[in-house]
Amino acid sequence: MTTSDVTGITALNRRAVEISVEVVSRVTVADLDRPTPCAEWTLGDLLAHMTAQHRGFAAAARGHGADLAVWEVRPLPAGGDPAAEYAEAARDVLAAFAEEGVLEREFALPEFGPGAAFPGASAIGFHLIDYVVHGWDVARSLGRPYELEAELAEPALRVARAVPDGADRLAPGAAFRPGLPVKDDAEPLDRILAILGRSPSWPA
Repeated sequence: MTTSDVTGITALNRRAVEISVEVVSRVTVADLDRPTPCAEWTLGDLLAHMTAQHRGFAAAARGHGADLAVWEVRPLPAGGDPAAEYAEAARDVLAAFAEEGVLEREFALPEFGPGAAFPGASAIGFHLIDYVVHGWDVARSLGRPYELEAELAEPALRVARAVPDGADRLAPGAAFRPGLPVKDDAEPLDRILAILGRSPSWPA
């Protein structure tokens, strides 16, 4: 990342998360069994994953990411408000990322492997791409449009290109699948989705 990328990554991530909160706000309990572009997950499964990742990244920002319990995916409570629970977790991670010195901290991210740790700026970049793509996942599951804002497009595309495309993407529960072919002149969102194993035309 360049210096400008590093200094802006927190603000860009905040906007991606805010958009995801707006999208998720339309989810009701009746929607939780809908299929999603994540082939193994219903919309309820996806929201549980997204909520858990916010909690895990918030803990990592505060120095507790090595504790596997903070990454635990908890089933959404029956009869609860999935959008409200998601919004609460989003507020927590944004507050954690806003703390002074967070870009210079080391984030333990055990999902990348035992002992895996990354500089704060890189970790927040990972979080950014997750919520660009998962925001689209939720929108498509609901049959709604999703527009990637111009300020997010190129930074998110750079992060997507840096995500390793290996055997880990075939593991059960992997957030991304092996990359798909895409034209160089395709829209940035379509390129991001294809790089990370999503068909931009899903569910067609």
